[in-house]
Amino acid sequence: MKPASLQFALLVTGPCYGTQSAADAYRFARAVLQQGHVVSQIFFYQEGVHNASQLVQPAGDEHHLQLAWTELAREHDLTLDVCVAAALRRGVSDQNNSTQAGLAQWNLAPPFRLSGLGSLAQAALSADRVVQF
Repeated sequence: MKPASLQFALLVTGPCYGTQSAADAYRFARAVLQQGHVVSQIFFYQEGVHNASQLVQPAGDEHHLQLAWTELAREHDLTLDVCVAAALRRGVSDQNNSTQAGLAQWNLAPPFRLSGLGSLAQAALSADRVVQF
């Protein structure tokens, strides 16, 4: 008999470079998906919002974590939510918020999307497990 799959919500608070947190979250997400579980949401908060910047330029011999998140989301139809308050405070913005602020640029990489903490709370209520990195 096949065990029931679990539904995971991931909270990523570490930046894409400088700590292992985001890389560990990525590897964890890949592993649970390969085991047949569900990742209902990945929420980037605090320094984790830097994972969503399309301006990240790792060295040629480094893993491009921002692109890896993007590919994972597209492969598995995942939601990549970024805390809007934490992102704007750290210079990560989408086109709409940049226009409202009178800025000519934005750097939020698709399919990342700005979202409020309410979406994290909703994911926590519906998931079997919430794992923070």
